[in-house]
Amino acid sequence: RAARGEETEHTPVWCMRQAGRYLPEFRETRAAQDFFATCRSPKLCCELTLQPLRRFPLDAAIIFSDILVVPQALGMEVVMVPGKGPTFPEPLKEVEDLLKLRQKVDVTAELGYVFQAITLTRHRLEGRVPLIGFSGAPWTLMSYMIEGGGSTTMAKAKSWLYRHPEASHRLLRLLADVVTDYLVGQVAAGAQALQLFESHAGHLGPEQFQDFALPYIRDIARAVKSKLKEEELLLVPMIIFAKDAHYALRDLARAGYEVVGLDWTIRPQEARAQTGKDVTLQGNLDPCALYAPKEKIGELVKKMLEAFGTQRYIANLGHGLYPDMSPEHVGAFVEAVHAHSRQINKH
Repeated sequence: RAARGEETEHTPVWCMRQAGRYLPEFRETRAAQDFFATCRSPKLCCELTLQPLRRFPLDAAIIFSDILVVPQALGMEVVMVPGKGPTFPEPLKEVEDLLKLRQKVDVTAELGYVFQAITLTRHRLEGRVPLIGFSGAPWTLMSYMIEGGGSTTMAKAKSWLYRHPEASHRLLRLLADVVTDYLVGQVAAGAQALQLFESHAGHLGPEQFQDFALPYIRDIARAVKSKLKEEELLLVPMIIFAKDAHYALRDLARAGYEVVGLDWTIRPQEARAQTGKDVTLQGNLDPCALYAPKEKIGELVKKMLEAFGTQRYIANLGHGLYPDMSPEHVGAFVEAVHAHSRQINKH
């Protein structure tokens, strides 16, 4: 309802990476398994998705998965290296390497395990809260595929944008098409909202974002909606989260998404001024605020709610939860959002 701009009795709240290593039960479930093997097990994904909901009165579940399942569907190998994170043993180095990628991807064959996890989880939720599906956005996926993992500069991926603009567009188009089918498949499987993560937007300046990120973000929203209509599926609300892309907020608000997610480096009032009244905002407490004492978390949440207003707003962090965070402090955040937003709504 908040995503669609309908009135809510309290501000809804969920957390990026709410199914994560900060929960002891998550670490226990994951202990014996390789990360991507876990992603491919619908039963385990369902269990990990539900764990935070057993502890906290969250207003949404987000399916446990990873954005890098898309490059895997294109035929690339990705492994999770302990202490290093996701790694591509053979990243894309030359334009010719694009030929190694699958040009036509059958998402049901390659990513059916995610769809199964969504259906199973949707049944287990029994309508208590909506289930969010997600994907990485094309530029963010492309940057991983070229860098071969995380990077502080994205210099290899960005050099493609400058040296091989045509090949870059070819790759981004391929990714946008796969992401579109993947998101539509998630709705068919039972997802009730979708989030697109452009996590590496901050590595681009306004011009490169205009050329290499925004057109594909727009295309995905348009294509997903048109395919959902064609297939007579529910038109679910879509959320765009482009981290550190303040320079693009006006454009993102008009890109066809019902919700614009924000990181913690922008003032709520400023974000509202740039995005207008017709989109819902989501965010944006600094994740590190959860290291503060519980009373302080409550104060920060109250301030955030007063700045955003309690309607057309979904409370969240400005990025994902960190592994060393206290579950109790996460609980304090969720409860503070409910308590303060109800209080504000009364007055």
